Amino acid sequence: MSIRLLIGLFFIGVYTSFAQTKVSGYVFDANNEPISFANVIFSGSTEGTITNEEGRFYLESDESWEALTVSFIGYETLNIPLTKKVNYNLKFILEEAASQLNEVVIISGKQPKKNNPAIDILRKIWEHKRSNGLKTVNQYQYDKYEKVEFDLNTVDSALIKSKLFRGMEFVFDEVDTSRVTGKTYLPIFINEAVSKVYGDNDLGKIKNVLEGNKNSGFSDNQVIIDFIGDLYSDFNIYDNYLKFFDKSFVSPLSRTGISTYNYVLSDSAFIDNKWCYNIIYYPRRKNELTFKGDFWVADTTYAIKDINLQASKSANINWVKEIYIEQEFEVLDDSLFLIKRDYMMSEFALNKKEKSRGIYGKRTTLFDNYEFDIEKDKKFYEEEVNYFDKDVYDRDDAFWEEKRLEELNKDEKGVYKMLDTLKTVKKFKRLYNAGSIFASGYVEFNSLPLDYGPLSSSIGFNEVEGWRLRAGARTYFGKNDLWRIEGFLAYGFRDDKFKYGISGKWLIDKKNRLIVAGGNRRDIEQIGASLTYSTDVLGRNLASSGLFTTAPNDKLTDINLTTLSFELEPVKNLVVKLGGSYRTLKSASPTFSLDYFDPSSPTGVSSETKQYETALSLSYFPGRKMTGYGVERLHANDDYAQFFAQVSRGIKGRLGNDFDYTKIQLRYLQPWQLGAFGRLYTTIETGKTFGVVPLGLLSVIPGNQSYWSIYNTFSQMDFYEFVTDSYSAVHIEHNFNGRIFSRIPVVKKWHLRAIAGFRTVIGDISQENKDINASGLEYVAPSSAPYYEYSVGIGNIFKVFRIDFNFRGNYLNKIDNPDARKFGVTGSLGFSF
Repeated sequence: MSIRLLIGLFFIGVYTSFAQTKVSGYVFDANNEPISFANVIFSGSTEGTITNEEGRFYLESDESWEALTVSFIGYETLNIPLTKKVNYNLKFILEEAASQLNEVVIISGKQPKKNNPAIDILRKIWEHKRSNGLKTVNQYQYDKYEKVEFDLNTVDSALIKSKLFRGMEFVFDEVDTSRVTGKTYLPIFINEAVSKVYGDNDLGKIKNVLEGNKNSGFSDNQVIIDFIGDLYSDFNIYDNYLKFFDKSFVSPLSRTGISTYNYVLSDSAFIDNKWCYNIIYYPRRKNELTFKGDFWVADTTYAIKDINLQASKSANINWVKEIYIEQEFEVLDDSLFLIKRDYMMSEFALNKKEKSRGIYGKRTTLFDNYEFDIEKDKKFYEEEVNYFDKDVYDRDDAFWEEKRLEELNKDEKGVYKMLDTLKTVKKFKRLYNAGSIFASGYVEFNSLPLDYGPLSSSIGFNEVEGWRLRAGARTYFGKNDLWRIEGFLAYGFRDDKFKYGISGKWLIDKKNRLIVAGGNRRDIEQIGASLTYSTDVLGRNLASSGLFTTAPNDKLTDINLTTLSFELEPVKNLVVKLGGSYRTLKSASPTFSLDYFDPSSPTGVSSETKQYETALSLSYFPGRKMTGYGVERLHANDDYAQFFAQVSRGIKGRLGNDFDYTKIQLRYLQPWQLGAFGRLYTTIETGKTFGVVPLGLLSVIPGNQSYWSIYNTFSQMDFYEFVTDSYSAVHIEHNFNGRIFSRIPVVKKWHLRAIAGFRTVIGDISQENKDINASGLEYVAPSSAPYYEYSVGIGNIFKVFRIDFNFRGNYLNKIDNPDARKFGVTGSLGFSF
């Protein structure tokens, strides 16, 4: 998520055209206080909007209108003539008055929960929501057209004349104005997609078949395409919570809506020959993840006909100034309400000031040609393959003329041409390359199929190597390369040694994603920094090079690792991997030992562990979405569960292996979206080693001696403090997403987020494994009682910083463990919504 956010915030631009009627301004009461959520419409129409929390509004229409109506419950209605087609920065004063609706007196501000006709209608919506829409039929299919646009907004003369756009002034020939915010904007990306969607309610299956995809702008950069695609996820307006930007907003149709929103029955009218009620809603409290807006609901089926949602500006969400959504439903057979059009616009900026520049992300989705009760075989839904059909991304103009459910307007057609021209400008290429480096961490060499990086690994420090410099590179022909080679060369100034690593991957079968991979690495590593986490041959954990640590980082291992593996994905998101690895381990520090008693050694003690291991693993990621089809793909989401199981076997004597053992490891990670209560992460790990093995092959409980908050480690535990051959660990972390701090006066304006964590592990080690130990390190396992620690944290400090206060719960005996850390502070940096 962070990479997509950073690259999106880097590219900013603007663009303008004029509608028939435009009007903007502010609505105040007699005391000059802004009136939030006032209704503003073109007189005699259903085209309107609602003022924001500062009383501001913007409204435009393709038609010409002569008057504007401004109203709010509890105030006199204003009718204002519009003498010009464009009217900006108007100011309206509403006078207080008693309002009456169907003989029920309604007042402004907080609305009553009892005897409120709007809430009576809301309860009817709850009763009927399962008998509306596609859930009422057995099978269904429809055509879906989606258009996503990425724009830079707030174009003014200062921006046009700035050095940034010198030599690229032609882009400002294509400027448009947002019908939601009234700001000018410049499109920098358009993506169109056509799909056929099939569903079977009896089987509980849905299948989306992509028929065509077309994009312009940064069409070759999958990172930007994924960022835009991830802005929007499909949602059901009837759900209790609507997820946007990894946050759960309370739906205005939610069963918890009564305690979250104020509801006002505002109007009633015929829409498409159906009598409908209009209900206005707005938040009861600030700083919560809520919307404001209105919806029209049919009086017999209580199905939603039209709805608009605008996120509260005070909501605790970073980088996002506006979220605006419109949904329109059509009526079939006089009773079946089906979604016809879905529009969503988001505005991203570094801050929420009114005049700050930012980025628009817009999605328009249209649905058509609904068909019902056409049954498909169960295999049709279960047959999901990873094969990439290049023809889908290379459709001709005739295809798009036929399949578009909505024609591109003149400006959108011009964007394709403008963006293609922009990519030929040298200055733009330099800006683009700088943004790509910032986002991916790699420097691209256009003249060579080679990238240098990652830059984040260029420098490090530990007690053995001292300061460490690293240079790395990878082959890169394009985002969907079928093979890739990468490697690095590193040098430590204290130990005066070079280290290196090289690996390669080859995608042999695209349909079943058969991948052959292998490599070799000679390096200094902090083994035991994780339990069941598996990396490729070049992987290196943060614990190996922490610049600042709570204790000497000297328990490092000199590792020589060679691997070969075969990976297969026969079913979507089910990965089977069979591999073999050979490694030698020896201590890299005079203050640390991996020695073990070895009767075959002349001295009776060996300092080097030789290990050949065969491993079979299964990984399952239900709900995971990936992009691309090459040997390396990108994750398009992060809200899926992860199951990992592995059996490793070492046979004594094979390829010089010194030990005979079997190791079983299991891990289950599950993120839980808990609506308005935030997001919970849980991880369960367990494993056991059968056989007698030395320290280098045992399961070391991962401590954390750095000042960084690292998930799945124990913050108050030192490296090698606990050593086991069987273990079970649980990690729990909950982010309240501002729910606690938003209720504290003064503090709530800082948009902080409370975080709580709990970590525990229990394990044991056999007497045989203790007896073979000649390292001088006393093996201690948390067997008498589960070790545990807990933490409370504050996130979203200046939007990017998080601090955690960690407390150790037990194993604090001053005699046996005098250096145990009872309390510690860790932190982390990150970009998140």
